[in-house]
Amino acid sequence: MLEIHQFPCLSDNYGYLAHDPASGETACIDTPDAAEYMKQADARGWKITQIWNTHWHPDHAGGNTAIKEATGAVIIAPQEVERLSQIDQVVTDGDTVSLGGFSANVIDVSGHTNGHIAYYLPQAGVAFVGDAVFALGCGRMFEGQPDQFWASLERVKALPPETMLYCAHEYTAANAKFAVHADPDNAALAQYADEIADKRSRGEWTVPMPLGRELATNPFLRADKASLQARWGGGGPVETFAALRAAKDTF
Repeated sequence: MLEIHQFPCLSDNYGYLAHDPASGETACIDTPDAAEYMKQADARGWKITQIWNTHWHPDHAGGNTAIKEATGAVIIAPQEVERLSQIDQVVTDGDTVSLGGFSANVIDVSGHTNGHIAYYLPQAGVAFVGDAVFALGCGRMFEGQPDQFWASLERVKALPPETMLYCAHEYTAANAKFAVHADPDNAALAQYADEIADKRSRGEWTVPMPLGRELATNPFLRADKASLQARWGGGGPVETFAALRAAKDTF
């Protein structure tokens, strides 16, 4: 069984360590805080052997060099991470990487950045999606274009609905406020938003989240629905997604 250890770091990031107990291999999923990652791994007696980056931003790859120097971990990343550190294995859409007995499919989820990737582990039923998809949200479109980002979201939408999505930030409360504004007649969303408010009032995490629930409630994944298109305009999902993303940027 793949073990995933989740912990908060920086101001609102989540750190993840993925561990295969059979082989003893451990991967850092992104590296926002090198010291915290190594502290968390040491506390569990896990040796960090790999780093899997989703994209180049410093709160995702900024700890690469320090962790590699301390552990000798192999850095696996999209080409864009060269802006911050060396890469031992460059990966892109369609590639496969392994952690002991577990394999991960690399998926292009560009849009937030132009090289952003996700790692989907079908045996474990999990996907590490970085800043491409959040609970009830998606990443800000810093580098990509709406058609590119929508195509990326469609690739995520195509995963099995029971897949658990591990995103990189605790943004859910703010995302829920916009989602309810964007899709006010969605009863499933209203219930989800209430649960989120309750969890956050107790300091509980809202991540990971099942893809199936996001498909029913996340407005950015629902830009192909007639109700969202009627409310936000545009003749198709790309235009509706673009309108939603622009609205969220100033909400």
